[in-house]
Amino acid sequence: MRLKADLHIHSTYSDGRASPVEIIYTAIEKGLDVIAITDHNTFRGGVAGYKASKNIPDSPIVIIGNEVRTQLGDILVYCLDEVDIPYSVPEIIDRGHEDGCLVVPAHPFDILRLGIGEALFDYSGWDAVEVWNASSTHRANRRAIEAAKLLRLPGLANSDAHILEYIGVAYTLIEVDEYSVEGVFKAIKKGLVHPHYGYPPFKHLFKRFFWSLEKFFRTKTISQQ
Repeated sequence: MRLKADLHIHSTYSDGRASPVEIIYTAIEKGLDVIAITDHNTFRGGVAGYKASKNIPDSPIVIIGNEVRTQLGDILVYCLDEVDIPYSVPEIIDRGHEDGCLVVPAHPFDILRLGIGEALFDYSGWDAVEVWNASSTHRANRRAIEAAKLLRLPGLANSDAHILEYIGVAYTLIEVDEYSVEGVFKAIKKGLVHPHYGYPPFKHLFKRFFWSLEKFFRTKTISQQ
């Protein structure tokens, strides 16, 4: 069974514009079979999305995720449930695997988005690499593709969506034996993935830019109160 997945999406639980429920309905419209809600340093968006999905007809599989900001850069953690995650790379790898999670470096060579860069090669235990991020530069993505090949790790393509229009612009086809989160995890570990590279249409870049400005001024206003 081949599933279409976007495993890097942000909601209102961090710096995304849309709620987990809005994300789910957009994923349905775009024909996605699997999504991961991966808010910054929290599983709450993923948990909320997972619970909501149980009451939404034709909902995609919702994976509980977290984009963890470590001392070296950002790492995606995909879990079966909310777990306690540390903030150092070796501890994340060890603890994540103890709890049945997948550990994947996010946009590793995107300096502006705080990828871990060459530190990718310093640690073993990665389950995959995000080889294509629709918000990263072509050069950063190409370096990630090359690194995954050198390390012989599966590659994932994701949108890193912060607005609904970005969802699914890059995605990964995953060959699963079982339609479940566990089935998706097994397939990724086995490398049964086919990343599909893509960037958003130019008109959506403006929406993303204006959302970034809006977030900035909101944060500034709150900090001054």
